[in-house]
Amino acid sequence: MDLAFAPEDLAFRDEVRAWIKENFDDDLRAMQSQSKNGYLDKEAMVRWQKKLYERGWIAPDWPVDQGGAGFTATQKYIFHMEMSAAGTPQTSPMGLRMVAHVIMAFGSDEQKKQHLPPILRSDIWWCQGYSEPGSGSDLASLATKAERDGDHYVLNGSKIWTTHAQWADWMFALVRTSSEGSRQQGISFLLLDMKTPGITIQALPTLDGPMEGQQEVNQVFFDNVRVPVANRIGEEGKGWTYAKYLLEFERGNAYAPGLRVALKKAKKLAAIEWSNGAPLLEDPDFRRKLADMEMRIDVLDATELRIFSDLASGQRVGPASSMLKCAGSEAQQAISELALEAVGQYAQPFVQDTWAEIKGRSNEPRPTPEEAAPIAPSYFNYRKTSIYAGSNEIQRNIMAKLVLGL
Repeated sequence: MDLAFAPEDLAFRDEVRAWIKENFDDDLRAMQSQSKNGYLDKEAMVRWQKKLYERGWIAPDWPVDQGGAGFTATQKYIFHMEMSAAGTPQTSPMGLRMVAHVIMAFGSDEQKKQHLPPILRSDIWWCQGYSEPGSGSDLASLATKAERDGDHYVLNGSKIWTTHAQWADWMFALVRTSSEGSRQQGISFLLLDMKTPGITIQALPTLDGPMEGQQEVNQVFFDNVRVPVANRIGEEGKGWTYAKYLLEFERGNAYAPGLRVALKKAKKLAAIEWSNGAPLLEDPDFRRKLADMEMRIDVLDATELRIFSDLASGQRVGPASSMLKCAGSEAQQAISELALEAVGQYAQPFVQDTWAEIKGRSNEPRPTPEEAAPIAPSYFNYRKTSIYAGSNEIQRNIMAKLVLGL
């Protein structure tokens, strides 16, 4: 594996940097710098994603004939690296990086025509209906029922921890269509129009202090919701297979570029003299923690490059996605802890609405410096990363079985 960039790759890097400089405007930068969870509000996210769409860069992982960017494996790595280095907003993963791939691989021609173009243009918003109360990491125990009634399924039950369901136009959901055979055999994969009667969305408060535009997770209830059978992906009872395919894209992302940016921010915070007479960056023990984290990121970066090199040759991520998810999510948590340690007592005045000044909701002075305001909310928000997309305990079981053969 040759890690040196060719001249044409360096030229592409410069092109990406120039585009970011022109399009990542001051308003987006200000909001992103005070985001507690890496997201913007829906209006700003759609505005950013449409800029990427207009440039042809919104879907680096899509096939070219479906509107993908046509990047080489190296260009894709450079693109993500430069976006992360600039601190740009992440795109919403539910449509572009998750359900779109399932629709491409297993959907009907009609489903592809209906859903892929508006996903690409960010004209519709998706949410994911997987987890349920009492059925999270053990997803095969899900209980939301879909009973056949002619040309429709009738749904009853609920989904939980549903990210941005309050914004969503559509949901992709796993539902139980049969109780016979193994639990996995009775699961089907449905596409739901969120305007369908009988769907209720209830916001779930989280430790990071949700405010308008930053409220993230919800519980969604289904009360005799009628979903056309034509909205089922593939065969009835094969939803578990499609879900595993989707999870490769949810778990198998590049973490290292974003981790480098987060660690750089933690170092910057540690270089500020907050209140103890000297910056924490001068403390030998803290510097050791930073050095250890840099080594972890270097190892993860090399692993990601190796795996993504295999992808370029046509291989799938497969169970290696579990390894990336474990290492990446735990590094995210560790860096958020370093940032919290760096700001010290200035993390204690909890700023619930970090966008108040940007959005014109307040002109009152903050109880903590601007750089410190999102640190505690981000720390609390990142407690979830080792749980969502399948808890890391489950991921280690997958690696033990499918990678190590234990």
